[in-house]
Amino acid sequence: MASQSSGRNGRRPRGGSRRRGDHRSRHQSAPTRAPAKKSFWEKITAFFTGGGTSAPSPRPVAPQPTRNGFEPSRSQRKPEAVAVTTPRLYVGNLSFDATESDLFELFNGVGAVQNAEVVTYKHNQRSKGFAFVQMLTVDEAKRAVEELHDKEFLGRKLVVSGAKSSEHHSAN
Repeated sequence: MASQSSGRNGRRPRGGSRRRGDHRSRHQSAPTRAPAKKSFWEKITAFFTGGGTSAPSPRPVAPQPTRNGFEPSRSQRKPEAVAVTTPRLYVGNLSFDATESDLFELFNGVGAVQNAEVVTYKHNQRSKGFAFVQMLTVDEAKRAVEELHDKEFLGRKLVVSGAKSSEHHSAN
Protein backbone atom coordinates (compact mmCIF):
# COMPACT_ATOMS: atom_id res chain seq x y z
CA MET A 1 0.00 0.00 0.00
CA ALA A 2 2.80 2.43 0.76
CA SER A 3 4.30 1.67 -2.63
CA GLN A 4 1.17 2.95 -4.39
CA SER A 5 1.07 6.35 -2.65
CA SER A 6 2.67 9.18 -4.46
CA GLY A 7 2.47 11.77 -1.66
CA ARG A 8 3.54 11.88 1.93
CA ASN A 9 1.51 10.22 4.68
CA GLY A 10 0.44 7.62 2.21
CA ARG A 11 -2.12 9.86 0.51
CA ARG A 12 -2.39 10.88 -3.06
CA PRO A 13 -2.24 14.63 -3.70
CA ARG A 14 -5.61 16.10 -4.59
CA GLY A 15 -6.52 19.49 -6.01
CA GLY A 16 -6.93 22.57 -3.88
CA SER A 17 -4.74 25.21 -2.40
CA ARG A 18 -2.07 22.87 -1.03
CA ARG A 19 -1.09 21.57 -4.40
CA ARG A 20 2.61 21.78 -5.22
CA GLY A 21 4.29 22.27 -8.52
CA ASP A 22 2.34 24.07 -11.21
CA HIS A 23 0.39 26.83 -9.45
CA ARG A 24 -2.04 27.49 -12.27
CA SER A 25 -5.44 25.95 -11.87
CA ARG A 26 -6.82 23.52 -14.39
CA HIS A 27 -8.94 26.32 -15.86
CA GLN A 28 -6.97 28.50 -18.27
CA SER A 29 -8.63 31.73 -17.09
CA ALA A 30 -5.61 32.98 -15.13
CA PRO A 31 -4.23 35.37 -17.80
CA THR A 32 -7.62 37.13 -18.20
CA ARG A 33 -8.64 37.34 -14.56
CA ALA A 34 -9.96 40.53 -12.90
CA PRO A 35 -7.43 43.23 -11.91
CA ALA A 36 -5.79 43.03 -8.51
CA LYS A 37 -7.65 44.45 -5.55
CA LYS A 38 -7.15 48.22 -5.21
CA SER A 39 -5.26 49.63 -2.26
CA PHE A 40 -6.86 52.11 0.13
CA TRP A 41 -5.21 55.10 -1.58
CA GLU A 42 -6.16 53.84 -5.04
CA LYS A 43 -9.78 53.65 -3.87
CA ILE A 44 -9.60 57.19 -2.47
CA THR A 45 -8.04 58.50 -5.69
CA ALA A 46 -10.62 56.68 -7.78
CA PHE A 47 -13.42 58.19 -5.71
CA PHE A 48 -12.25 61.76 -6.31
CA THR A 49 -11.29 61.29 -9.96
CA GLY A 50 -14.48 59.57 -11.01
CA GLY A 51 -13.43 55.97 -10.49
CA GLY A 52 -12.16 55.23 -13.97
CA THR A 53 -8.60 54.78 -15.12
CA SER A 54 -9.30 56.93 -18.16
CA ALA A 55 -7.81 60.35 -18.72
CA PRO A 56 -8.32 62.76 -15.83
CA SER A 57 -11.27 65.10 -16.09
CA PRO A 58 -10.52 68.70 -17.06
CA ARG A 59 -9.58 70.88 -14.11
CA PRO A 60 -11.86 73.74 -13.08
CA VAL A 61 -10.96 77.29 -14.04
CA ALA A 62 -8.03 78.54 -11.98
CA PRO A 63 -8.95 80.95 -9.18
CA GLN A 64 -8.23 84.58 -9.80
CA PRO A 65 -5.37 86.19 -7.87
CA THR A 66 -6.45 88.86 -5.38
CA ARG A 67 -4.74 91.15 -2.92
CA ASN A 68 -4.65 88.50 -0.18
CA GLY A 69 -3.89 85.29 -2.07
CA PHE A 70 -6.33 83.32 -4.18
CA GLU A 71 -10.09 83.34 -3.99
CA PRO A 72 -12.52 81.61 -6.33
CA SER A 73 -13.54 83.87 -9.17
CA ARG A 74 -16.90 85.52 -8.67
CA SER A 75 -18.93 87.94 -10.66
CA GLN A 76 -18.09 91.56 -9.98
CA ARG A 77 -21.02 93.54 -8.68
CA LYS A 78 -21.37 97.00 -10.10
CA PRO A 79 -22.14 99.52 -7.36
CA GLU A 80 -25.65 100.82 -7.39
CA ALA A 81 -25.81 104.46 -8.49
CA VAL A 82 -27.78 106.25 -5.79
CA ALA A 83 -28.93 109.78 -6.42
CA VAL A 84 -27.60 112.43 -4.04
CA THR A 85 -30.59 113.64 -2.03
CA THR A 86 -28.85 114.09 1.34
CA PRO A 87 -25.41 115.37 2.31
CA ARG A 88 -24.40 111.81 3.26
CA LEU A 89 -22.18 110.03 0.69
CA TYR A 90 -21.10 106.42 0.20
CA VAL A 91 -17.42 105.93 -0.69
CA GLY A 92 -16.67 102.45 -2.06
CA ASN A 93 -13.62 100.58 -3.42
CA LEU A 94 -11.64 102.28 -0.69
CA SER A 95 -8.06 101.25 0.00
CA PHE A 96 -7.79 99.20 3.20
CA ASP A 97 -5.03 101.59 4.31
CA ALA A 98 -7.24 104.69 4.05
CA THR A 99 -8.03 106.44 7.33
CA GLU A 100 -10.82 108.82 8.27
CA SER A 101 -8.38 111.73 8.24
CA ASP A 102 -7.34 110.81 4.66
CA LEU A 103 -11.00 110.97 3.59
CA PHE A 104 -11.53 114.18 5.52
CA GLU A 105 -8.64 115.84 3.65
CA LEU A 106 -9.74 114.49 0.25
CA PHE A 107 -13.37 115.61 0.56
CA ASN A 108 -12.42 118.94 2.18
CA GLY A 109 -10.85 119.87 -1.16
CA VAL A 110 -14.36 119.83 -2.65
CA GLY A 111 -16.49 121.28 0.17
CA ALA A 112 -16.99 121.43 3.92
CA VAL A 113 -16.94 117.98 5.55
CA GLN A 114 -18.93 117.34 8.72
CA ASN A 115 -17.89 113.74 9.34
CA ALA A 116 -15.94 110.89 7.72
CA GLU A 117 -16.40 107.32 8.94
CA VAL A 118 -14.49 104.27 7.61
CA VAL A 119 -16.56 101.12 8.21
CA THR A 120 -14.55 98.44 10.05
CA TYR A 121 -14.97 94.91 11.35
CA LYS A 122 -15.79 94.93 15.08
CA HIS A 123 -13.50 92.08 16.09
CA ASN A 124 -10.23 93.37 14.59
CA GLN A 125 -10.94 96.98 13.52
CA ARG A 126 -9.79 96.32 9.92
CA SER A 127 -11.41 98.37 7.19
CA LYS A 128 -14.18 96.75 5.15
CA GLY A 129 -13.18 98.83 2.12
CA PHE A 130 -15.92 101.44 2.22
CA ALA A 131 -16.85 104.55 4.15
CA PHE A 132 -19.46 107.24 4.62
CA VAL A 133 -18.75 110.95 4.38
CA GLN A 134 -21.18 113.61 5.63
CA MET A 135 -20.88 116.88 3.73
CA LEU A 136 -22.31 120.19 4.99
CA THR A 137 -24.88 120.69 2.19
CA VAL A 138 -26.50 118.60 -0.54
CA ASP A 139 -24.90 120.84 -3.22
CA GLU A 140 -21.43 120.11 -1.85
CA ALA A 141 -22.26 116.39 -1.79
CA LYS A 142 -23.30 116.54 -5.48
CA ARG A 143 -20.08 118.36 -6.36
CA ALA A 144 -18.05 115.75 -4.46
CA VAL A 145 -19.68 112.95 -6.47
CA GLU A 146 -18.94 114.74 -9.76
CA GLU A 147 -15.29 115.42 -8.89
CA LEU A 148 -14.27 112.35 -6.91
CA HIS A 149 -16.18 109.46 -8.53
CA ASP A 150 -13.68 107.24 -10.44
CA LYS A 151 -10.76 109.28 -9.10
CA GLU A 152 -7.67 107.27 -8.10
CA PHE A 153 -7.01 107.44 -4.34
CA LEU A 154 -4.31 105.36 -2.60
CA GLY A 155 -4.05 103.06 -5.63
CA ARG A 156 -7.77 102.41 -6.20
CA LYS A 157 -10.52 104.14 -8.19
CA LEU A 158 -13.12 105.44 -5.75
CA VAL A 159 -16.83 104.85 -6.12
CA VAL A 160 -18.63 107.90 -4.74
CA SER A 161 -22.42 108.12 -4.71
CA GLY A 162 -25.31 109.14 -2.52
CA ALA A 163 -25.77 106.93 0.53
CA LYS A 164 -28.94 104.90 0.84
CA SER A 165 -31.15 106.35 3.53
CA SER A 166 -31.57 104.46 6.77
CA GLU A 167 -33.56 105.39 9.87
CA HIS A 168 -30.76 105.45 12.43
CA HIS A 169 -28.49 107.67 10.32
CA SER A 170 -31.10 110.19 9.19
CA ALA A 171 -31.88 111.05 12.85
CA ASN A 172 -28.31 112.40 13.39
